Amino acid sequence: MAKLPVLMYHSVTSKKEEAKGLTIDVDKLEKQLLYLKNNGYKTLHFKDLERFKTAKDLPKKSVIITFDDVYVNQLELAYPLFKKHNLKACFYIPFKFVGGLNEWDEGDKDLMGLNQLKQLDENIIELGSHGYSHINYKTSSLKDIELDLKRSNSFLLENNLSIHQTIAYPYGKYPKKGDKKDKFFNLLKEDNLKYGLRIGNRVNKFPFKNNFEIQRLDIKNEDTMLQFIWKIKVGKLF
Repeated sequence: MAKLPVLMYHSVTSKKEEAKGLTIDVDKLEKQLLYLKNNGYKTLHFKDLERFKTAKDLPKKSVIITFDDVYVNQLELAYPLFKKHNLKACFYIPFKFVGGLNEWDEGDKDLMGLNQLKQLDENIIELGSHGYSHINYKTSSLKDIELDLKRSNSFLLENNLSIHQTIAYPYGKYPKKGDKKDKFFNLLKEDNLKYGLRIGNRVNKFPFKNNFEIQRLDIKNEDTMLQFIWKIKVGKLF
């Protein structure tokens, strides 16, 4: 089986004093992107995977780069880097908060508005879902999850916004056991979703064992370049 690392980013900053945890310094981000570019990695969108039916079909050194929450700082700082270096990324939208603030968290970061999302070059950025209300799917009832998915679809229809059928679970959380897990995956299938992204911090094998349990590697500002390279090749050390 082929390896397919999926990297997870969040906020980006140009202020060194703000760079910590999941808020990455823009210069560090560019160095990581340059490592991928200069070492023969091919960045993919999830829609690209439909062309690859077997492990042999997947290009060697494939990688998918994801960003959660569509912060304005991703538009201002990350997006220009992907255009500059001709690389691809996937941005995941919590629809209720489009054009507002990250109210589920500190509430001090601006999210992209609808026009900004529509202006992103689809050859560079693939959009996907981060749920509607950024609720924790692991602790939420199936009824609340179903409602959240319906509200996401209503937002897309009302605003004529096109996304790929990929969802990045808010907080990386989802029901992992028993009947609730099976029913949760059935809800996703009924919603015509094709991929579900958790965290997990391991490198995926392709084809995926389960399209709704794709693992992502959280890339943090404190990661050295050696740690970054280790993560994309092996996964996170625990």
